[in-house]
Parts: sequence; C-alpha cells; structure tokens
Amino acid sequence: MLTNDDLQTRWQELEEKLVTRFGKKPDVETILFLIGIQEFGQIKNKFTKEQKQDLMHVAVCSLLSKDGYYELEKTDEDGWPHFKQLRSMAGMNSTEQEDFLKEHILAYFEENNF
Repeated sequence: MLTNDDLQTRWQELEEKLVTRFGKKPDVETILFLIGIQEFGQIKNKFTKEQKQDLMHVAVCSLLSKDGYYELEKTDEDGWPHFKQLRSMAGMNSTEQEDFLKEHILAYFEENNF
C-alpha cells in the first residue's frame, strides 16, 4: 500500500502528463471516462450522458477486477462489457475509496506505459 504522500506525488505526476497531452487538468471522473473509452474500444464523436456514466462504470469495474471486486460477465451485441460484482468496498469512507481508486488508476497507466 502506498503512503498518502507517495500517492499524491504520483497522482500529481499523472495529472501533469495528462495536462501536457490534453491541455487541461482532468478530474478523477474525466480520467475514468478516458479509461472507459479505452476499455470499451469504440471511439465516437459524441456519447450521451448515460453512455458517459456507463463508460465511467466500465472503467471502475475494469480497474477493480484486477483485485477481484468485479469480473467480466459478458460483452453485449453493441460491444459493451458487463461486469458482475464479486465483493464490495464496504468499510471504506469516501476519501479511502477515492485513494483506492487513484492507486488503481495509477497502476492502469503504468501497465499501459503512459
């Protein structure tokens, strides 16, 4: 487990890389949206609000599946992945959940050589 200072330092480094790439600092939801698009594998000019929420959900499930929180159940005819929750993140407050998610986001970008 990372120390909070280490997590924050690595998170700031990721944010700086994303600012360089996209021209503005993304929040966690925007980063999840980007991961969701990557995992979905289809780029469209415009996503509906519901599709954007679905993409963020795909990202969270994909990230947490590596630790056994979710598993891919199926991919539907439109290419959308569907996950089954195997365990919950109960017992974590919102700050702990966000840090937990940030750790997984950082690992995702490291695995994908960003």
